[in-house]
Amino acid sequence: MAVPVIGVLALQGDVREHVAALAAAGADARPVRRPAELAAVDGLVIPGGESTTISKLADIFEMREPIEKRIADGMPVYGSCAGMIMLATEVLDGRPDQRGFAGIDMTVRRNAFGRQVDSFEAPVTITGVEGEAFHAVFIRAPWVERVGAGVEVIGTVTDGPAADRIVAVRQGNLLATSFHPELTGDLRVHAYFVDLVRSAS
Repeated sequence: MAVPVIGVLALQGDVREHVAALAAAGADARPVRRPAELAAVDGLVIPGGESTTISKLADIFEMREPIEKRIADGMPVYGSCAGMIMLATEVLDGRPDQRGFAGIDMTVRRNAFGRQVDSFEAPVTITGVEGEAFHAVFIRAPWVERVGAGVEVIGTVTDGPAADRIVAVRQGNLLATSFHPELTGDLRVHAYFVDLVRSAS
């Protein structure tokens, strides 16, 4: 496959930034809001935003079952921040009516690093992403408290008060980070996902 088609779930959150980063990393990137649009993509990004809002809108736009089915069928999906929460099998400190896509066998804690005012930046070394540590931007970010046997921890915070917290994981074709690479201008995480989609097809 020369140019993979990658959708960005465009219900809420920083959709434009992900579309731009994916395009710059070599993908045919497009917003996805409807099941028919989902059917036309090779991979999907679930952006940062508000996980409870994304959860509700996934039901309103009738996207929940189609996304769950594509995940079960092996479609590569990357979730950043709220997207990580949406991919987790268990969410701590979430709303009782909140439902994700339960793709990655992990427990995440919502707003683990604190509120908006506690947003911060920290270096994260990511397995499979070459070069220096990734300059990660955390905004009301979750962290991972437990991973299942099939989940590979590919990134932890290297220093500061959040040192050793798990902030990037991969399970098969599913990838999640608790930070926002689309806000940094560093395309390496998006390029990693584009390569994953290319090799999965």
